[in-house]
Amino acid sequence: MRIISKSRLRAFWERHADAKDSLLSWYREVVTADWDTPVDIQGRYPNASILGGNRVVFNIKGNAYRLLVKINYPGRIVYVRFVGTHAEYDRVNVREV
Repeated sequence: MRIISKSRLRAFWERHADAKDSLLSWYREVVTADWDTPVDIQGRYPNASILGGNRVVFNIKGNAYRLLVKINYPGRIVYVRFVGTHAEYDRVNVREV
């Protein structure tokens, strides 16, 4: 999968250094993944939340942080839409981000 954009992840881990290893691990796994459907994601990430509109929320660093992505399955592209704390996530409209 191609991830757009790693810079959002980097910006977050520069503010929250404890998230860096978990975000890099997620990134490395996803670039080698080949997801056709949300079922493929759930096979590897059973705690991921599958939302409408091809959006998925991943728990990062033992659920300390949330990562919201939108996926273009045919194009094999993962768009990073949001990464933040639970409090920040609670203020986001996940259907519009």
